[in-house]
Amino acid sequence: MTTLDNPGTPFAVLDTTRLERNIARLRDHLGSLGVPLRLHVKTSKSVEVANRVHGSSGGPVTVSTLAEAEHFADAGYRDILYAVGIDPHKLPRVAALIDRGVTVTVLLDSVAQAHALRRFAQEEGVAVSALIEVDCDGHRGGVAPDDPALIDIGKVLADRGQLAGVLTHAGESYFACTADALRLAARAERDVAVAAAEALRAEGLPCPVVSAGSTPTAHAATDLTGVTEVRAGNYVFFDLVMAGVGVCAIDDIALSVVVTVIGHQPAKGWILTDGGWMATSRDRGTAVQAVDQGYGLVADLTGNLIPGLVMTGASQEHGILAVRTGPVADIPLGTRLRILPNHACATAAQYSRYHVVASAAAATEVAAIWPRHNGW
Repeated sequence: MTTLDNPGTPFAVLDTTRLERNIARLRDHLGSLGVPLRLHVKTSKSVEVANRVHGSSGGPVTVSTLAEAEHFADAGYRDILYAVGIDPHKLPRVAALIDRGVTVTVLLDSVAQAHALRRFAQEEGVAVSALIEVDCDGHRGGVAPDDPALIDIGKVLADRGQLAGVLTHAGESYFACTADALRLAARAERDVAVAAAEALRAEGLPCPVVSAGSTPTAHAATDLTGVTEVRAGNYVFFDLVMAGVGVCAIDDIALSVVVTVIGHQPAKGWILTDGGWMATSRDRGTAVQAVDQGYGLVADLTGNLIPGLVMTGASQEHGILAVRTGPVADIPLGTRLRILPNHACATAAQYSRYHVVASAAAATEVAAIWPRHNGW
């Protein structure tokens, strides 16, 4: 029997008890609102995790890289949204997936991209459908729903039957700090998406897909009328940023990193581990929240939090643990600990596989190894 005491540290651990609970929670919530989920696989990059969400028959997924699209196509997924603005140089890889019978939809927010997509379709004889990204909160990309460019882009795409619809992403919801703020972000995301769809339809353009989503707004939404699908991905694992936003509890975090205590600096109150920022990432997302969790909270090997102990510092291959207040924790050399991540997407990206455990059973027994697919 392999346990978390056996593999060389650091390594990533996935708790399937918490994973299943997180999956069920959003499934039930969206079911009550009557809107299907298009799972974003950018966090887990794991077919095994996606299968837990969609079942063995597969289902619609969102990807953040074409490497993910190709990997999930190999696993039988046939409805894929590539939700990063399309670079025309990547279109041959998109076309290769379509030639394999995969429905691939791309994302864009400019007339220039729409013309490039139309030219590619004309020259290569392959139709690539696109969603128009609409800006709902000023967070990143997208056109405003009342920007004339929305209609201009729609007309270019519709000319060859490539207009699939619109997409919004409420990225600013990651900085909300109250339940009311989250509900307002979810409402704004829906309202902007629906307004953009109605603007296209008013010009006689098709808009069958109205796609909205982020992990915070997917959970906070109370009315998704007019939305045809919701995208979310981080929620399968959750992390300390999501706990700080109030979307989950710390006990919901399914991903952690096992590290080993390799030294002590009593005068500084430090415990040193072999898990630096190469093991956890340098993401410090909680630094702007009400409670700064450093580089992560610390649990024992069974997953129980050690009160007050935080990963306060990190160099490439060294982690520094310290208590927030009080005496230095007495944790012997060689002890294995788990670090709960600030940002699950960034931490998981450090690894090529997950060591899978079930907290409801033997919390340190490794039940399986699930691969993940990195790269672009």
